[in-house]
Amino acid sequence: MMVEWISNLPNYSAYGTPVYFFYLLLAILPLGIGLYFGKRFSWYEALISFIFIFLMFDGSSWQQGISLIGYVIYQTIIVMAYHHYRQKQNSSGVFYLTAALSILPIVIVKLSPAMVGHNSLLGFLGISYLTFRAVGTVIETRDGMIKEISPWKFIRFILFMPTITSGPIDRYRRFEKDYKKVPTREEYLNLVNTGIFYLFLGFLYKFVIGYFFGQHFYPFFERAALADPAFPSWNLIGVMYTYGLYLFFDFAGYSLFAVAISYFMGVRTPMNFKQPFKSKNLKEFWNRWHISLSFWFRDYIFMRFVFLATKKRWFKNRNVLSSTAYMLNMLLMGFWHGITWYYILYGFLQGLGLVINDWWLRFKRKNLKQLPHNKFTTGVAIFVTFNFVMFTFLIFSGFLDTYLFK
Repeated sequence: MMVEWISNLPNYSAYGTPVYFFYLLLAILPLGIGLYFGKRFSWYEALISFIFIFLMFDGSSWQQGISLIGYVIYQTIIVMAYHHYRQKQNSSGVFYLTAALSILPIVIVKLSPAMVGHNSLLGFLGISYLTFRAVGTVIETRDGMIKEISPWKFIRFILFMPTITSGPIDRYRRFEKDYKKVPTREEYLNLVNTGIFYLFLGFLYKFVIGYFFGQHFYPFFERAALADPAFPSWNLIGVMYTYGLYLFFDFAGYSLFAVAISYFMGVRTPMNFKQPFKSKNLKEFWNRWHISLSFWFRDYIFMRFVFLATKKRWFKNRNVLSSTAYMLNMLLMGFWHGITWYYILYGFLQGLGLVINDWWLRFKRKNLKQLPHNKFTTGVAIFVTFNFVMFTFLIFSGFLDTYLFK
């Protein structure tokens, strides 16, 4: 009876409709009033978060809701057990085992379609973002950066409602420090002012520009490319650009919504996009695109591999070391998106692009010192970077799987 009742309830996907925003803004209004007067109503925030998370995972998504509950309990046990252990000991084996156990659910979810032909029952919308937060907490605990944590604080962090399904990926230390410090009235008004700007910008990105690219331009070129026997074709190029722009405006819109609502709740969630198509090279692009994810991989995969390889003296040449680290980093990112040839190829090409980018910068610094640096050369660099990114997004889209093989 309970399952039937839940499955018949209305389901509101995060930031999916204007109705969702109306209910959400109305619900967090008391939080804003409290913050304006220097009070954080944690109990009310917890209640509102529970209600809206419930509305995201009720109705037809009720099985995902059950998976979410089990997942949070599982990760909380792992994080708290390791935190208790870390107070007394610091074995590398225990750390790697704990990190592996924390990652295990997402590995099962990602492997299931390729291994058994259907999605895992463990999966739910946002599991990747929650996994990054949980594993990051384990790593920071190992490094001694997290001195104090409780089950409630960890759950509050990992289930922070504005960012649960679409990121950005926050870090426990940053979040907890921000959450404990109630902003002054002036600071909060600045947060609200910035949040309103991000909210309207998000509406423009997702519901206007992203809508036209995703519902009109991209489907048009997709149909035209499938009907066009030529390869490659102008229609395929149209697919490439319209998908890449749709991906940016839709995802950046979601991220802006999450940041705006976080600001209204008095938490400075980090930005996820900073004008990525202005990048002059691929390394700069990854400092501007999906920043919370790229920085997570940079800090916890790339830098740790470089440190370990340097300590163990696996490579004699530091350029070979950095190139290997780039390839490992981006291939893992490709596998994280899914076990399909196009995600893996996407990660490989991004890693190769970073290797070539580093080689070019070294070559230019050594052999092309007289190469001018002006608006024209900057424009050429931006043009090349943009088109390479768009080409890899075409691969990432999975359209070529249908176009070439089906």
